Amino acid sequence: MKTQDLIGPALNWAVGDIEFKRLIAEGAHVKQWVLDQHNEGSRTDPYSTGWLFGGEIIEREGISTMFHGHDHWTAANLKGTVSAEGPTLLIAAMRCFVASKLGDVVTVPEALL
Repeated sequence: MKTQDLIGPALNWAVGDIEFKRLIAEGAHVKQWVLDQHNEGSRTDPYSTGWLFGGEIIEREGISTMFHGHDHWTAANLKGTVSAEGPTLLIAAMRCFVASKLGDVVTVPEALL
């Protein structure tokens, strides 16, 4: 699926996939049942709708955003090498985050399509 088209559970899943891999690489313990639910697509956290989840990533990654008018936001990574658009600030920022880490195309579980 094109990263620019990700929305809802599919977008949240892609962000969560990056976050789980980061946590594991940093040595954090992630319960296997949580990973299993994530991998099958039955568990997604609200990164694209909840500031508690998405706001931390925006701050940590230095993602900048710009409002262009009704339902049109743009987000860019710290280096300015990746940008994405969306109908809300969080959606644009999470699309930008996913694109910066996984590229323009992402494979998500079929259950989320």
